[in-house]
Amino acid sequence: MLKSKTVVLGISGGIAAYKAASLCSKLVQSGANVHVIMTKSATQFIQPLTLQTLSRNPVTVDIFDEKDAAVVSHIDLADRADIVLVAPATANIIAKMAHGIADDMLSTTLLATTAPIMIAPAMNVHMYAHPAVQQNIQMLKQRDIHFVNPGSGQLACGYVGEGRLAEPETIYEAVQQHFLTFESSQLLKGKRVLVTAGGTLERIDPVRYITNDSSGKMGFALAEAAYKMGAKVVLISANTQLKVLQGLENVCVKTTEEMYEAVLSRYDEMDMVIKAAAVADYRPIKQYDKKIKKSDDTLTITLQKNPDILKKLGELKTNQFLIGFAAETNDLEKYALEKLKNKNCDLLVANDVTALGSGFGTDTNKVNLYDKMGLIKELPLLTKEQVSEQILKMAASKMS
Repeated sequence: MLKSKTVVLGISGGIAAYKAASLCSKLVQSGANVHVIMTKSATQFIQPLTLQTLSRNPVTVDIFDEKDAAVVSHIDLADRADIVLVAPATANIIAKMAHGIADDMLSTTLLATTAPIMIAPAMNVHMYAHPAVQQNIQMLKQRDIHFVNPGSGQLACGYVGEGRLAEPETIYEAVQQHFLTFESSQLLKGKRVLVTAGGTLERIDPVRYITNDSSGKMGFALAEAAYKMGAKVVLISANTQLKVLQGLENVCVKTTEEMYEAVLSRYDEMDMVIKAAAVADYRPIKQYDKKIKKSDDTLTITLQKNPDILKKLGELKTNQFLIGFAAETNDLEKYALEKLKNKNCDLLVANDVTALGSGFGTDTNKVNLYDKMGLIKELPLLTKEQVSEQILKMAASKMS
């Protein structure tokens, strides 16, 4: 995960600086190219030679100590970094970052870089809780600076409380997770993805209609996951009460015919279509303008078939990657494979809606993924966000 990544490790002047040696070693062992910048105060706690030996790169302390005339050191490191990690980060360096002060090598590099920045604070419990420090931390969080929160425990000063530098393993895992998240955000970069969500509604009269129990949660989760993976997303939703993530284009419809028209009009522009909506298969032939009054003991409503959106998409498909859903109550694999073949899908997501935690309206789902070769992945019960990530990672892999 970290192989060939350039990590600029900033070490500021606190007793926890000795832990940076272990962190540096972990990063190097994982394949990262680590360049260490130390403040002068940090050198009072750990020698630059230690970090140079571990990183196998020169350690920079003095901003005016330009070893290579071909580059300006703080700009060169700022440009080369895939991430800048400050561990430990004292109250002093956090304040400098918050207020744009650049008076040494580390603070100047932090101000010059456009790479993501991660901070692991370490200081006395009262210093960490001080309003000025907390305000500075909040300012940096608003600028999308990542934090690895300190732990609680015995501090070097004798106090017990929050302010202890997170363990090197914890910081290392945070760096790994950052790159995992970043790589995920590139999976669908530049792709155009259309997602349908919710349950369509077919009106009988002004107060009655035919619909289903779909909440739209699965479709919305897929749309948000695709957006976070870099896609340009169009969400076509029917009769949902869910909040749409900012950045998505949302088209609201009610009936199956309206969804059919909305999807077909955009189909040619798409790289991927995810048909997660639960559409009504039939609609009343006659829709009454006024409320039907009770008269006889029985009432007959004649229905006609709605257009099959997924089947039409399969027929018209050129380069689009088509994902269908099958919500079943029995014979899951049989119906899933039949639907995948009949609708010409590239991937079919099937779930048993009678299973605990897997029905309509839940925040979780348990699904199986099928392609033309059969079952390719069986997912355990996960949140719908986690299910969405797994589906899209599988789709992105197949598209590539």
